[in-house]
Amino acid sequence: MRSKASNPRPAIEVHAKPGLPLGMPVEKFLATYWQKRPLLIRGMLGADFASPITPNDLAGLACEPYSLARLVTHDAKRDRWALECGPFEESRFAKVPKTHWTLLVQDVDKWDRDVAALLEHVAFLPRWRVDDIMISYAVEGGGVGAHIDQYDVFLIQGLGQRRWKIDVDPNAPKDFRPDVELKQLQQFTPSHDWVLSPGDVLYLPPGVPHDGVALDECMTLSIGMRAPSEAELLVELSDQVAETLDDAERYHDPELQARKDVYAVDASDIGRVRRALSRFLQMDDDALGREFARFITRYRNAQTPAPRPRALTAAQFDARIGKGAALARHPFARMATRPGKRGRTWVFLAGQPFDTSARLAKLLGHDEIVAADVGVLADAERADLLKWLNLGLIGIVS
Repeated sequence: MRSKASNPRPAIEVHAKPGLPLGMPVEKFLATYWQKRPLLIRGMLGADFASPITPNDLAGLACEPYSLARLVTHDAKRDRWALECGPFEESRFAKVPKTHWTLLVQDVDKWDRDVAALLEHVAFLPRWRVDDIMISYAVEGGGVGAHIDQYDVFLIQGLGQRRWKIDVDPNAPKDFRPDVELKQLQQFTPSHDWVLSPGDVLYLPPGVPHDGVALDECMTLSIGMRAPSEAELLVELSDQVAETLDDAERYHDPELQARKDVYAVDASDIGRVRRALSRFLQMDDDALGREFARFITRYRNAQTPAPRPRALTAAQFDARIGKGAALARHPFARMATRPGKRGRTWVFLAGQPFDTSARLAKLLGHDEIVAADVGVLADAERADLLKWLNLGLIGIVS
């Protein structure tokens, strides 16, 4: 008989190793921790890691008209929390208290390319699975209280130190305080207590109660994953499928028989409903894959790329490329791909599907498309680039 010691529980804290930033092979992380267990990875980004954005830059971004920003303050003596939503006026930051407040800004990766580069540290995950990088700046005592997220998150310590407490008990209370908009937990009994320094990363799967409190001036960069609910997925896919159906196809019952109970919905009625829905219920993998790719690339988009006010002509496009202009996807044009016919590829950008060449689809996945790469494309491929440029899905960056 094996002793319990011969089958120990997986470690909850590891140290990064040369060539193994997760402290283990990616395959082991995915099999043992992803969507299953929390993991603290000491030094994953290196002890010399520094945040690619400063607190002042983050505050400036929180004042931009289209930013998604929140300011959370905590009256520790009365245990009262206050939540304000931005964008903010610069003068607001002159009135914050000395301690116990935090600023949170969503989608910073869409605004700052150096921040977006952090996604390379999770390049083993599908890119369409990534939602955004949220950055929080806090002073001593700053935080948002104990809470639960319904998505995976990698919490990167970028400045100062933050104390993280988590509860790995699967039976931990998950009730929220009814009087707080932040959906904080009413009860929280941590099982683990750590202090993170720059370069440390804490991975949390969905549903793990956690609480982070700044010990000093502190910045945390959170890579959050996209996790639509099954209800959202069903509604969105149903709507997309419904758009393809002929309105003339209706519920019908030519074989109807006389009823004793005229209010009953009987087995024959249910059978007709099931047959009416069969086109959706029996969707093949190719069709379902395309509909899911459409949905996931537009799910929770804070902004929608807009067409250029003035469309470029082919001659104007060629002239810009000839002068060395580079192209890049719009920050909010999320991308996914599906195999097409005859070696082609379906590309989905912000929910819009395009049938294009496999070569161009691969090129579009790069952070930047340089002029030299565009120069060797076929006319049809260049026409696709021009179409996406005029739709606002890609842009000229240099």
